[in-house]
Formats: sequence, structure tokens, C-alpha cells
Amino acid sequence: MSAIASKRFAEEFATLLDKSVTVTLKSGQKIAGRVVAFNQSDYSLWLSDAVIEERRSARRLFVSGSEIATIEVVEEGPDLMGLYERLNRVFPNMVRYLRDAGVIVVMERVRVTKDGLTEGTGPVAERVRRIWEEWRAESRSAG
Repeated sequence: MSAIASKRFAEEFATLLDKSVTVTLKSGQKIAGRVVAFNQSDYSLWLSDAVIEERRSARRLFVSGSEIATIEVVEEGPDLMGLYERLNRVFPNMVRYLRDAGVIVVMERVRVTKDGLTEGTGPVAERVRRIWEEWRAESRSAG
């Protein structure tokens, strides 16, 4: 069970990539920026266009994982509930929607976002891609 939990934690952490976040350090200092890279072994972050305590800014800033108290995702992900429901009808009980990350995981191998397939190959991935294309076309025509 702990292997599954560890894998899910790593998946969730990976969804921070390219997201705007506010990092609170153990000292209480707050840093806002966009995650451009991270080290999965110690959860250190590289932030771009970082703003420290709403005063100083840095084009690139390294934040040591050992100093991080919290990470808050600032930008909202899209609501992919319609796509999730459609995928869940095709792949019953094999789909997870990570709402905060804006990612849907199918059969623990295929990942899809509002922008399309981000991970996965093979017949399942192709089926997910077709379902996403239909969902996207319907979403555009409705909006």
C-alpha cells in the first residue's frame, strides 16, 4: 500500500511543473513563481520569475526542499469533469481525476490534460486521444 501512496505522491508533485505556486518556507517567508524544474529526491524547486515577499524578484530562484513548509498551487486547473465522466464510462473504475492538477489518469498509464495526451502510448492511449478530441471539439462549439 505504501508503494501506491508513494507513487501517487510523486504523480501529484510532478503536476506542479509549469504551474504558478506560492511557496512558504519554514521561516515564514513566502515566494511566488512558476515551477520550471524540481528534484524528486528532496523536492527542491527551481522557480522562474520568482517574487520574494512581494518585494524582490528573481528571474530564476532555487528553493531547497528542506526549507519548504508548504506549496500552494495558485492557478486553477480547468474543470475536466465532463471528460472524466466520459472516460470513466469507457474505462469503468480505471480513471482518476486529479482536479487540483488538471490531470486525468487512465489505467495508471495514460495522462491527459485540457491540452491533450501528455503521457502514454498504445491502443488505450489512442482511444483516450480520440475521446479527448471529441470532448475538445464539443467544448469549443459550446463555448
